[in-house]
Amino acid sequence: MTLRTSPTIARGRPFLAVLAVLALLGACNGNDDAPTTASPEATGPANGQDEPDEVTEPDEPEPTEEPEPAVDPAEVGANELGRIPVLMYHRILPDGGGDYDNTPEEFRDELRRLHEEGYVPITTAELVSGHIDVPAGTTPVVLTFDDSTREQFGLTEDGEVVPDTAVAIMEELAEELDGFEPAGSFYVLRSLFGSSEERGRELLAELHARGYEIGNHTADHDNLGQLDASGVQRALAEGVANITAAIPDAEVRTLSYPLGIRPDDPTLVAEGEHDGITYTHEAGLLVGSGPSPAPFDAEFDPLAIPRIRSQPDWTPGDEPDYSSGFWLAWFQDNPEQRYVSDGDSDTISFPEALADQLHPDLVDRARPY
Repeated sequence: MTLRTSPTIARGRPFLAVLAVLALLGACNGNDDAPTTASPEATGPANGQDEPDEVTEPDEPEPTEEPEPAVDPAEVGANELGRIPVLMYHRILPDGGGDYDNTPEEFRDELRRLHEEGYVPITTAELVSGHIDVPAGTTPVVLTFDDSTREQFGLTEDGEVVPDTAVAIMEELAEELDGFEPAGSFYVLRSLFGSSEERGRELLAELHARGYEIGNHTADHDNLGQLDASGVQRALAEGVANITAAIPDAEVRTLSYPLGIRPDDPTLVAEGEHDGITYTHEAGLLVGSGPSPAPFDAEFDPLAIPRIRSQPDWTPGDEPDYSSGFWLAWFQDNPEQRYVSDGDSDTISFPEALADQLHPDLVDRARPY
């Protein structure tokens, strides 16, 4: 099983790479054992003739691998201006808990469904950076976990992941499903996984070491809409400090708004400072209630990314509840609305009819068809 690490690639304008493969022939090598030129006093070899230098045959050129041909976007139905589901999870409980919770089997079944239907997990940081590195023909899905509850992650005395936690289930399915790699973004509070402060920090560091993204949720689940500018900056800075106390080198790049409520001044989310602690957020996650525009779409607002509540048991014919079950069925009925990768994270492929949706700063990466 391979655990993914969250990349730290900043958004930019990558260029198309052109590979030139050169095969070099080996040059003839001199023989260290061959005689050197005689001095004027030297009489030379006994037979009166110089011995010829030993000649080595040229090395055979190393075989080179042919570069893989570029994928035809039309063949895979690439649409990197389509929509991306960002799923929201809280607790994983045997009885299913409330409307924002799942049973372990519901979580397993939803991950299996996502895999079978061509969705590939990524992190929020990957989404907002525009570096979406998933296979051609597949769709990214962001798995987010709020509140750092004990049902999301824990370790036994033997150092094994506690069974039926969110992390245990993801890593279990990585062994079961071909090509499935666990990835997710965890938005944590001061209370870490139902443990003591010291143990909670150890668990958070281990979660980070396993390659999962750690994001800000404020330390105390503060309602940012009820705070003044100073209070907002305090809450966000304390959230970052809570993480870096356990992971000093952590890059806290994304935020999940507690209760889904933004501050009155959203610019305070992007960057700020309190008591010497600075923060920078590239993304902010809301609570509801539909799929996100692609990060290349002119309408994409990185500080107001919508999420979908995970409730996988919705079936066609039920009243719309805008849960994960509803939206996954909606994508099946409306495949033209779904983000589909061209397999190249440096380009943006889409049907030419959607060209007006592309953010004007990204024209250099566009590959319409």
